[in-house]
Amino acid sequence: MSELFVRTLREDPADAEVDSHRWLVRAGYIRRVAPGIYSWLPLGLRVMARVEQVVREEMTRAGAQELRFPALLPREPYEATGRWTEYGDGIFRLKDRKGGDYLLGPTHEELFALTVKDLYSSYKDLPLTIYQIQTKYRDEARPRAGILRGREFVMKDAYSFDIDEAGLERSYARQREAYQRIFDRLGFDYVIVKAHSGAMGGSMSEEFLVRSPIGEDTFVRAPSGYAANIEAVDVAVPEAVDATDAPAAHVEPTPGTPTIQTLVDALNADHPRTDRAWTASDTLKNVLFTVTEPDGHRWDLAVGLPGDRDVDAKRLEAELGEGATFAPFTDEDFARHPQLAKGYIGPGVLGEESVTGIRYLLDPRVVDGTRWVTGADQPDSHVLDLVKGRDFGADGTIQVADVRAGDPSPDGSGPLELERGIEMGHVFALGTKYSEALGLRVLDPNGKLVPVPMGSYGIGITRAVATVAENTCDEKGLCWPRELAPFALTVLATGKGEDVAAKAAEIAGALADRGVEVLLDDRKVSPGVKFADSELLGMPTVVVVGRGLADGVVEVRDRRSGQSTEVAVDEAVPHLLELLG
Repeated sequence: MSELFVRTLREDPADAEVDSHRWLVRAGYIRRVAPGIYSWLPLGLRVMARVEQVVREEMTRAGAQELRFPALLPREPYEATGRWTEYGDGIFRLKDRKGGDYLLGPTHEELFALTVKDLYSSYKDLPLTIYQIQTKYRDEARPRAGILRGREFVMKDAYSFDIDEAGLERSYARQREAYQRIFDRLGFDYVIVKAHSGAMGGSMSEEFLVRSPIGEDTFVRAPSGYAANIEAVDVAVPEAVDATDAPAAHVEPTPGTPTIQTLVDALNADHPRTDRAWTASDTLKNVLFTVTEPDGHRWDLAVGLPGDRDVDAKRLEAELGEGATFAPFTDEDFARHPQLAKGYIGPGVLGEESVTGIRYLLDPRVVDGTRWVTGADQPDSHVLDLVKGRDFGADGTIQVADVRAGDPSPDGSGPLELERGIEMGHVFALGTKYSEALGLRVLDPNGKLVPVPMGSYGIGITRAVATVAENTCDEKGLCWPRELAPFALTVLATGKGEDVAAKAAEIAGALADRGVEVLLDDRKVSPGVKFADSELLGMPTVVVVGRGLADGVVEVRDRRSGQSTEVAVDEAVPHLLELLG
């Protein structure tokens, strides 16, 4: 410890939002450089290396081979796949001295595909799975929680290349199983959920989410085992309704009712139902947005959904695609469409074929035959008994309404439950999106050139360090599992005599000679400081050489449980070797 490059802190960093962030900084594992950018100090780097080792071992077991690409990448490959534009503001772009466009790699599908294209040309070369552990860069709008959501981070990304879809399915399954082994070894309580592919594309996408109250991802679970990220939840679509006996739609005055609640109150006061009271779920609200594509193209979108639901921003973002942004209609936007009666908008003026030309998409729950109360397209008026399919239609459907606990599962197994999690891994069956864009083709057994189906499989290495820290820390500091700890144990010399320091150094040296990585606290500081730092740093076992030495014993403490055992000095090394396995 007297030589280790570390400085522990007694106060939390001002920007710490979560436990892992404050403890990793206070224990001297990482150091903030800028928002979302951190230096990795010796202790932190040792933990990251152990996470990487777990990943490498399981990647090798799954048949993958490691390589490494540059982080500085040319524009052209990303232009060919469209992602130079699709990523929008999410990537770091730069120019070299000659004016050439480059980016700092956010992910490397293009480079993997081009490298295989350069070296392989026949089905006989496949299947192939290659991977790298590399620093990635994304210009996060809101970096937070220390290294959990940074702008520079380390990631393992693997890619499989097969001759056909059946081969891709086998590679996908092999990587999926490898991920389960990795996360089991890291000690995570995780769930595999259906996910959106986003800018990656592809036919199948799953996330590995570690359950955590601080997780940024919300996911759902059903009694059947169905699980999905909130962005990818399928709406349970009800059956169409027979509206043969529905009365004709009729417009009624509803002054002063620009919100759903004021409308419901007015309906119950002025147009009471005979069967039950009106509720927000009887109303159809139409929410308008201006969408901006990555290339700058703007268009208007109206979303129709039951009045008791709101548009979920994450779900809308996922539906619109990577790089597209959206904003609610402003007064200027309404001025562009004088046909819109703000607060009283109905389907009559919405749709690509309507007078406004605004694309109109409906929540899937708005099925044919359902009756609604909605805006009458004139101030202070609503239309009642408006029937979907009879009185109005739309340009399509969109699943962007908020998902709630208790909603029916799409597989009919029962109500959904909501939980939060930290995304630790993501697997995609990309198909031929990138191989077709970049010309990656091989000769099949019949001598025909065919595009190569690809799979993509990512794990956040730095995020894993933070997640392990988050899940294992306590009120005193970090508390690493043995497989990931920077050192197997800490030896504390807590007495003033030279015999105490000598015995502590002797035990540490004997263990080191047998291959054990030991941190010896030989500093000239008080025992209280050493004990506090040992708890803060979080090595799983602490050996205390101090007052008990006069009685021929040392103390062995378990960091997690706090339990301690006195061991005879002469038996200390054998005892510890047995403990460490």
